Amino acid sequence: MKSQKAKKSKSSRPGLPFSLSSPADLQSKVQKLQLAIACRAHELFEARGREHGHDLQDWLRAESELLCPVSIAMSESKDRVSVRANVAGFDQSEIEVSVEPSRVMILGKKTKNTRTTEPGTAEPRGLHPDQILEVIDLATEVVPERATVEMQAGELILELPAVSKNKTAA
Repeated sequence: MKSQKAKKSKSSRPGLPFSLSSPADLQSKVQKLQLAIACRAHELFEARGREHGHDLQDWLRAESELLCPVSIAMSESKDRVSVRANVAGFDQSEIEVSVEPSRVMILGKKTKNTRTTEPGTAEPRGLHPDQILEVIDLATEVVPERATVEMQAGELILELPAVSKNKTAA
């Protein structure tokens, strides 16, 4: 599937339109991030003396160390699925989105090397998660080519037209 441009929203919101990434391009980046999480989970396993039975705990801790939490709100009507994702702290240039008929992927990585806490001081990178990974499975099939995605005040807004249920089987 080729990369598609998101259409500008017709609403009066002053959001910034997004270009969608191809699912294949995003999937390879998602796999790299999942590998980093797996490596960190293995480090936690090793640090605990290779004690078995805590693999889920290690995985969740690794995710919490590497990924920023993202709150997602979804609503659905007969012709549209709306998704809102809180991505506060990320610039539009740091976020990639792909839309497939039954799934949305959001991937983000901060490009700044340090985070300023107080005037004149900075924390080294690694003390706070600097990445986003959200894979949202959709209950309703959507038309990726007609999706609109925009960023507004730290919120990613996706409007996804649903596949028409009136299509007749050929």
